[in-house]
Amino acid sequence: MKTKLKKGHGIEELKARYGLMFVLPWIIGLIVFFFIPIIQSVIYSFSSVVVTSGGVQTTWVGLENYIELLKRDPNYTKLLTESLTEMAYSLPIILVLSLILAMMLNQKFRGRIFFRALYFLPVIIASGYVMKMIFTTTDESLTDMGASAGMSSGLIKVEDLTNAFNFSAEIAKFVSTAINNIFNLIWSCGIQIVLFLSGLQSIPATLYEASKVEGATKWEEFWFITFPMLSRITLLVGIFTMVELFINERNPLIEQVYLKIRGTQYDIPSAMIWFYFIIVAAIMGIIIFLFTKFVVKRYES
Repeated sequence: MKTKLKKGHGIEELKARYGLMFVLPWIIGLIVFFFIPIIQSVIYSFSSVVVTSGGVQTTWVGLENYIELLKRDPNYTKLLTESLTEMAYSLPIILVLSLILAMMLNQKFRGRIFFRALYFLPVIIASGYVMKMIFTTTDESLTDMGASAGMSSGLIKVEDLTNAFNFSAEIAKFVSTAINNIFNLIWSCGIQIVLFLSGLQSIPATLYEASKVEGATKWEEFWFITFPMLSRITLLVGIFTMVELFINERNPLIEQVYLKIRGTQYDIPSAMIWFYFIIVAAIMGIIIFLFTKFVVKRYES
């Protein structure tokens, strides 16, 4: 009589089982704290939400919340424009500044490790209570008013500079906003610098040695070696920076959403954030497509 042998548990099966046990808390947290709130916010955006002592009551209203925002709320389109404009000038500045600083920190000099840690320090303290203690003035927190505005307060008047060059009101406002936010932009370069540094250190030194033999200048080395080799890293840094800028608490639209949510209003803020998400996803998709097609594929072909 033949007896069926029990299948033994192989090492790969045990590894898979133990791996699942380790990631299970993360999966549960992802479902409870990410997917469920997302589904709830989608439902809230199409509903009228009333908070009562018995709980949250929702009434389906369809697109009424979106119509309210786009046709009857004069502030929403203004906030949306401000958020997109801020991203438009912040993204290239952060990318260029991060790349320049990364290239500087990639050079061999004394104290290189110290300066690398120094530029990453804002990432560590930016979201903590230390940031509020550093940027606290007598009347308001610089975290709320913008670190640049507080740092430059009393040191320089941007209006005097724009008036001296006879800029139009729109250009003067754009220049003023960009200069006032320069400290915030530098403060936001920490992770981007680290990503660019990792990309720079992965470029083979033999390429630069060959270019020196051929008599290439530093400018030619950058455009024919450094930038092509960093094309995918630049795309990664760009995506990370866009997401960071779009969801930053200093973003005018995000700030307004938080204010409404703190006032126990959930329907209109949900519609605000989902319409904003659609616009953001479209912009990011276009930028990623164009960069991949005209930059990444060009250097890889």
